[in-house]
Amino acid sequence: MALQRDRSVYEILLGEEDARVCKDVPESACRHLPRNFLIHVFALAATKTGDHLGSAKLVLVWVLAAVGAPAFMAGLTVPIRESLALIPQLFVAAWIRSHAIRKWFWVLGSALQGSCMVAMGLVALHGEGANAGWMLLGLLVLFSLARGICSVAIKDVQGKTVSRRTRGKASGYASSIGGGAALAIGATGLLSGGESIGYLASLLFGAGLLWLGAAAAYGFVREAPGQNSGGGNAAVEAVRQLALMRTDAQFRLFVMTRAIFLSTAFAAPFMVLSARQVGGSEFSALGGLLVAVGAANLLGGTVWGRQSDVSSRRVLIRAGWIAAAACGGLFAVVQLHWTSSLIYAGLYFVLSLAHSGVRLGRSTYLIDMATQETRAAYTAVSNTLIGVLLLAGGSLSLLEPWLGPDGMVLLFGCGAVLAALAAQRLPEIED
Repeated sequence: MALQRDRSVYEILLGEEDARVCKDVPESACRHLPRNFLIHVFALAATKTGDHLGSAKLVLVWVLAAVGAPAFMAGLTVPIRESLALIPQLFVAAWIRSHAIRKWFWVLGSALQGSCMVAMGLVALHGEGANAGWMLLGLLVLFSLARGICSVAIKDVQGKTVSRRTRGKASGYASSIGGGAALAIGATGLLSGGESIGYLASLLFGAGLLWLGAAAAYGFVREAPGQNSGGGNAAVEAVRQLALMRTDAQFRLFVMTRAIFLSTAFAAPFMVLSARQVGGSEFSALGGLLVAVGAANLLGGTVWGRQSDVSSRRVLIRAGWIAAAACGGLFAVVQLHWTSSLIYAGLYFVLSLAHSGVRLGRSTYLIDMATQETRAAYTAVSNTLIGVLLLAGGSLSLLEPWLGPDGMVLLFGCGAVLAALAAQRLPEIED
């Protein structure tokens, strides 16, 4: 009965033709495709919604400010969140792939992320000052490391449990649900007046429960045992392949361009701080920013997806200039002492939309630039170097006491200009 119900929902979501396809998965998994697909949609939607509720560059920045942590700590959220979710993948991938059943790594990683979010909520309620800030950043370190485990595990589990033709649809449904949920939650924030640390804690508790729920659901995925040879150590392979930066000019230019584009990610926390300082700490302002990022995530795939198929290089150029305009606009409105939360939400929407273009454009460019023989090496080397640069980039937050949040945003806006100019030097690779 349950199997038939899963099949019916599966066919509704995918259409009869795609629902009948069982491609590139073990034959024994074909019978369980509907169940596994629906579990993936639920688990990914839950974690994507949790990403919005506990966003490192939005909600956590607001929490740090609310508990009275030093402002420079806000600038550490993105480097910690991104780099520590990226670098460890190189070291644990071979170990995870040495196990025939890998879903339990995702379950463990998701449960750890949920626990960290719940702990952050408790710190928000009971902590204050620099001590609370360091506790929040320490929990973010653990959260990011657990996320790296999940990133490795889910690629292998999806490859064994979800048909290739439907994997993108699973992620697409999950992203739409997550973006819609962020819009709804942000709308409730717009209706909430006054400063309430309880509201912030509830966001973090909600994110934690979503990750714990996703972990519980993912345990029901039917995964057939896979090869457990593990493969080579990705970190060792990345170091061995670093010579590509010297011998492959096109790849070297791409990595340099991607590195400069980190400015679009670094700018976000300081834009949030500016919105809070100038626009006030009312939670209606936070709600507006949540709505902005939810709308940007919903529209980003549509706005940039088709353009990226035509020219990912032009997507990068346009996204860089748009991000620079958003940063310059923020600096201008601060100097003009405009305090409307709608203005800051609008600028944050533009920056978030630009950053989604950067992410999609550089991912598409790398895939199209590489051949089947070079793709793994390109990915390992670029991820390793970018992960190291993300950590190093966190030191720029030490400039905040001198430049202020709006000055930091302007600095990273200048970086976005340089990134757009660097992207113009990339060769066109799409036909």
